[in-house]
Amino acid sequence: MPVRNEAEHIADALDRLLAQQYEPGKLEILVVDGMSDDATPQIVQEYVQKYPHIRYLENPKRLSSAARNVAIQYAKGEAVIIADGHCFMDDDDMLRRVDEAFAKSGADCLGRPIVVQEIKDAPLFQWANATARQSPLGHHADSFMYSNKAQFSPASSTAIAYRMSVFEKVGTFDENFDAAEDVEMNTRIDAAGLKCWFEPAIAIRYEPRKTVKGLAYQVSRYGRGRVRLWRKHRHTASLKSFAPGFCTLGAIVGLLLCFVTPFMPPHFGIPLFATVFSVFALYLLIVMAESARLAIAQKRPSLFPGLIVAFATIHFGYGWGILREFFFPKRVSE
Repeated sequence: MPVRNEAEHIADALDRLLAQQYEPGKLEILVVDGMSDDATPQIVQEYVQKYPHIRYLENPKRLSSAARNVAIQYAKGEAVIIADGHCFMDDDDMLRRVDEAFAKSGADCLGRPIVVQEIKDAPLFQWANATARQSPLGHHADSFMYSNKAQFSPASSTAIAYRMSVFEKVGTFDENFDAAEDVEMNTRIDAAGLKCWFEPAIAIRYEPRKTVKGLAYQVSRYGRGRVRLWRKHRHTASLKSFAPGFCTLGAIVGLLLCFVTPFMPPHFGIPLFATVFSVFALYLLIVMAESARLAIAQKRPSLFPGLIVAFATIHFGYGWGILREFFFPKRVSE
């Protein structure tokens, strides 16, 4: 479990793991903490004192990629499952199902869907965020993340459980990534011809961000990670992956043009302004239509404005991350 400042969720996540119907002698839980400055270390240490199969490890680099490598270094099992501090295993048989999926598929790694679950009494925006992320307008069209069909699939967007032999073949996580490190690892798995089995029975529940700021930061990091992935693996480039970046750049250019059109000749400025306005209006109509559909399906009309904000944050936050990393690359590690 790569964690940092997860005091709000870590006890619940560990309790769900401890409730698993799985022999403790065959299970170890490695919590790798990125130097948290909240109560996360103290909470985990309380569990360590009670349960000998829980270990607390430190991650001075603070990156999730580095935390995963620390865990792999110390892991003693035949396979590892990676779960963040705000991911929850509600099915008490989940680990047993992982065993069964490895056995029946013979795969090198397993993928699973994520349930971005609406939480009872959650803030309105958190509910809207959870709903938006499950819409085709809110996640990559080629992702298997919300599929419910068991099948062999590319590892690139779904693999989260690995046989230890995988790391011997393709190496560990690239610590030049502070986001999308799992996608980068899984891209190498696909390139090596290893097999990934997508198993809906091992779905986990993920608690979505509660605020616009939190969501914007999250998706911006995803956008940066996507550009880094392209720089390392050029074949991963696609129009779908970079569409938010193009749209964000277009929106910035469009807004700038709107400010200068009054100073242009009318025969040029008016059509240009009308074109920019039409594009923005079309985008807004599409987002509003999908937001209305989802709000009606949820039977919660109050979600409508939150959904519009959530979609815009996902699209332009991700796009801004792409543009920042493309034009101003961030150096993650030496």
